[in-house]
Amino acid sequence: MVEHHVRNVGVESSNLFRSTMIKPMMLTITNHQRTFPVDRKRLLSLARRLAALAQRRTPGVVWREVAIHLLDDAGIAPINEAILNHTGATDVITQRYDSCPGEAAGLRGEVFVNVERAFSLPRRKNWTQEQELALYLAHGFDHLTGADDATPAARAHMRRRERAWLRKVL
Repeated sequence: MVEHHVRNVGVESSNLFRSTMIKPMMLTITNHQRTFPVDRKRLLSLARRLAALAQRRTPGVVWREVAIHLLDDAGIAPINEAILNHTGATDVITQRYDSCPGEAAGLRGEVFVNVERAFSLPRRKNWTQEQELALYLAHGFDHLTGADDATPAARAHMRRRERAWLRKVL
């Protein structure tokens, strides 16, 4: 059975966001894998905070809906093939969608996160599985802002930003 967590996300903070209200959006997390334990409540809280940081990079863009899918290698491989035409598993895939005619304008997207990879790959020194999973989520949100990691320089810039976000939210 797939468990769903749905929340309207609106973040208001006195110091981190200088008392600004980030527009509410629909945020969903669906766990499609059962092998690796995930604290969904903590992950949802983390996703809210990362979404707020990502939204600040896209002024004037209303974030409408983001769906986060938690998968394993077997679950992400066909998505990798279908979306990116790559064979095999990967850590995270982000898909951003344009609004349909008649739909309110704004950002909609999906972030496919490979929990198995976060929990199984050798980690950086003093780096937990949860931090690796958080990094994958931050990377997905960074792509939703339009960031691209097609070059080594762009990839390094994204990684610096994502680590800065993680220092703020973890």
